[in-house]
Amino acid sequence: MPTDMKSDHSDRTGLKPQRLTRRNLLELAGLAIGGAAFPSPPAFALNSGVQDKSAKPAGAVMNSLSTYMSEASNHALPDEIAEKAKHHILDTIAAMISGSTLLPGKRALEFAHAHGGDETCTVVASKLSRGAIEASMTNGMLAHSDETDDSHAPSQSHPGCAVVPAALAAGEQFRISGTHFLRAVTLGYDIGTRVTMTLGSQQFEAESHWSTHSIAPLFGAAAAAGCAAGLSAQQMRWMLGYTAHQSSGLGSWNQDTEHIQKAFHFGGMTARNGVTSALLVQSGWTGVDDVFSGKDNFFQAYNPKADPSGLLDKLGVRFEVARTNIKKWPVGSPIQAALDALELLRKQRPFEGGEVKQLDVRLATDEAAIVNNRKIPDICLQHMMAVALLDKTVSFATAHDASKMNDAAVLRERTKINLIPDAELERLMPLRVAVVELTLAGGTQLHQRVDNVRGTPENPMTRDEILAKARDLITPVLGPEKCSVLLLKIFDLENVSDIRSLRPLLQLS
Repeated sequence: MPTDMKSDHSDRTGLKPQRLTRRNLLELAGLAIGGAAFPSPPAFALNSGVQDKSAKPAGAVMNSLSTYMSEASNHALPDEIAEKAKHHILDTIAAMISGSTLLPGKRALEFAHAHGGDETCTVVASKLSRGAIEASMTNGMLAHSDETDDSHAPSQSHPGCAVVPAALAAGEQFRISGTHFLRAVTLGYDIGTRVTMTLGSQQFEAESHWSTHSIAPLFGAAAAAGCAAGLSAQQMRWMLGYTAHQSSGLGSWNQDTEHIQKAFHFGGMTARNGVTSALLVQSGWTGVDDVFSGKDNFFQAYNPKADPSGLLDKLGVRFEVARTNIKKWPVGSPIQAALDALELLRKQRPFEGGEVKQLDVRLATDEAAIVNNRKIPDICLQHMMAVALLDKTVSFATAHDASKMNDAAVLRERTKINLIPDAELERLMPLRVAVVELTLAGGTQLHQRVDNVRGTPENPMTRDEILAKARDLITPVLGPEKCSVLLLKIFDLENVSDIRSLRPLLQLS
């Protein structure tokens, strides 16, 4: 990323253009802009509906952030970051395609079919084209129809299911290149995740009842779309204002039993709103110069104790796409480490499911509650461990086969499995640790602890593993030939001159 960038001379902030370097960013990240800078307004200062004509120009954090965002499309990514971005683009596209076979995806496609209009952008895994706003929402729903998409532990969010659909829709709208698309996606991961990390991530979500899963992907989607639209620094500032006004989402998504509202909350709504922010400003709308500081700002509303300079923390040095997890298994996140542990045990001492007398799984207390005897197969730990005992692996098909939940052989294995909430493991969160203890019929006892799940930055999947997962998700929908060509194209994005040229590979024949 850039080590030397100049601010946009068209900015109307009243500030002189300034050079932005990584050192500048790191220095700004250390600014003491804390809760004390945002005192509570007096009672008489309630909004009367009259616009405040004394609004101040953008502050140092917003100036640096918006300049960085506006110039991201012009600067090459480090090779290893470009490779990681391709992993996450492919993983998210695979989630969209496989998601089309599930209930949330089907409902999203039905909605897109019923509401026509502009046909500029691709609706994945269909024969439809829609406007950028409708396409991004539908593709975002598809991407989180399931628990297959990526996740970013430090920000408590799933960035890919919003960022990639937003970058794709805006990219098609403005016919950007594959290289530009890569940079837009990477920027989306960098900006969205920093917003909820600055707010306080998991602790913020637990204490406020707001949802990090809607806030981080939204800002990521907006950044990616704004980059694809080629917005200036001033336009980025306005866009962030519209994005802040559209940020929403409560923790009540946990109560959704069919994953439809959850898919909207994580991916559909956030991708749609982010693209909307970018398109509004690109079309000529103006707005607030700095929604992150001053009177009635974003952080005052969400967490007055947050330090906005966190938005610049190692920006341009630490790329968040490299800190984002890819799930090896097509199941809920709390089950990943348990399946890893079972696979490791089988490598150490091969055994058949029938040899197992008892299998204990220890998870953090909150994680255990999420996956304890759920009615949805891919987020039910007892069911997925039983399937893995019998099949020695878990595929997308078996993880989503509801009939297996009533299969006599699976139910027999399931009686052997105990899920144990562990308060000690809860204290390690957001690190998702699993301990599996297995007793065989002959009395042999096996033990495996997994601290770093396969697919995390500490234990990353290889390109071959990413490709294998993608084939499992894509081939049943699009067929092996189209899948193979799509995989090659994603890893050769630098030679794609128009991102819209991918459409035939993303859709049904």
